[in-house]
Amino acid sequence: MNRRLFVKALSMSAAATAWRAGSADSAESVSVTIRSREVIGPLPHIWEECVGSDRAAITLRESWRQDIDRARAELGIKRVRFHGILNDELGVYTKTFQRYDGTPNFRNVAEVYDGLVARQLAPFVELSFMPSQLASGPQYFGFYKGNITPPTSYDAWGAFIKEFGLFLVNRYGLAQVAQWPIEIWNEPNLLHVFWMGNQGDYFKLYKAAAVALKSIDPSLKVGGPVTASTDWLPEFLSFCAGENAPVDFVSTHIYPGDNQRKLFGDDSHRPISAVVPEALKRAREKVSASDFPKLPLYINEWSSDSPALIAHVLTEVLGIVDMMSHWTLSGTYEELGPVDYILSEGSMGWPQMVRGIALPSYNTYRLMHALGDHRLASEGPALASRRADGSFAALVWNLAEVAQPAGLPGASPKRDVVGTPKRVSVSIPDMRPDQVMRVRYVDRERGSPFPAFRAMGSPRLPTMAQIDTLRHAAEIAPPITRRLDNSRSLTLMLPPEGVAFIEAA
Repeated sequence: MNRRLFVKALSMSAAATAWRAGSADSAESVSVTIRSREVIGPLPHIWEECVGSDRAAITLRESWRQDIDRARAELGIKRVRFHGILNDELGVYTKTFQRYDGTPNFRNVAEVYDGLVARQLAPFVELSFMPSQLASGPQYFGFYKGNITPPTSYDAWGAFIKEFGLFLVNRYGLAQVAQWPIEIWNEPNLLHVFWMGNQGDYFKLYKAAAVALKSIDPSLKVGGPVTASTDWLPEFLSFCAGENAPVDFVSTHIYPGDNQRKLFGDDSHRPISAVVPEALKRAREKVSASDFPKLPLYINEWSSDSPALIAHVLTEVLGIVDMMSHWTLSGTYEELGPVDYILSEGSMGWPQMVRGIALPSYNTYRLMHALGDHRLASEGPALASRRADGSFAALVWNLAEVAQPAGLPGASPKRDVVGTPKRVSVSIPDMRPDQVMRVRYVDRERGSPFPAFRAMGSPRLPTMAQIDTLRHAAEIAPPITRRLDNSRSLTLMLPPEGVAFIEAA
């Protein structure tokens, strides 16, 4: 590690912290009250149920596996979702020089899923894209050329999916595979992007696959419609009811930068922070109004690169959805082609981690993982909890309006942030005065590689030594010890987007 650059980066971060502290008198005040003795219900860690990661083949990379190993240990991740388990690049159902009979070949499927199971992770199985032996055309998505055409025969598609399902059950056991959600396709409502058919074609594709899987065993879990922007939910559930198509869960996607007119059907402009919570409230209402009102609602693609926005959104959707899967965990990501940088100061897309370098989003999830499983009553921008051992832990934040990537990752050279530093007064009236508290911070300067990155000249391809420096610089700093004052409160200075984690010592 280059200690000179590391010390320089720490000095820059300390200077920024001193500036924030010096601005405290002029900063706007925000009040938070936490009732540490009032449990209001469970606190499900819906953000740990799953994480997204490019395509199946990428999971075979050493850099990806190192990232997921760290995430499993530090974030408590249970499942991983990715595209392309049926892609020709894995040779699943395509003729090759050595295998010209054109029968299915699940060797590389085993390589991918074995890698997860060995890590005590489960796949969130996405059946995509169309193998060349079944495809009706040559249209593709992405750098890795996932075929997005309907099958030439839906019967042949169903038969192939049954073979695929039987392979999984025979290899991993029914008890295990029955815990793996299996969805059909990815974002079929993005016509000519991920799907060359129409809505009716997708519904046929879904039913053929769902029926095939259920014919293996009714305990296998199938769902959809895996749409972008929470689209097609009523139509999909109506189809399942009318056509007796099996469905065990609803899965869909939402991003803060999604088109608001399409989402909400009006021209009003909502804050970025309101888009996901409102869209998911409406999505839940649609499921509740269907013939399947109790189905789990899985959001297996969403994202933000803003610590406070992550905390705010996840808090707002508790009790509405059953999963919030961040797309993506790792910057080992090639959906649109290999990028020519490892780290970028601007809006670089959605990864939480790049080559083991934790970004502020990753460190936010680290703090959220440290929350307990029982939710405490609170007022203001906070999520408070009691742990199994009875200890107290809470997250507070300074929400800012942050434009979120809604197109090509890394295309924007800057991040637009509208917000000011806040003086957050945290009152915990049920605790005694002078109670010792520990506080940790994450924002764009603390728990972030960017000060060190700037100090080394913002190299697009850092050397191995520089990567090691950035990994160390991005660690969350040790907690600062504070005490509650006589009014049983403490005041924290948070920059725009910043979060602070508070626990009783």
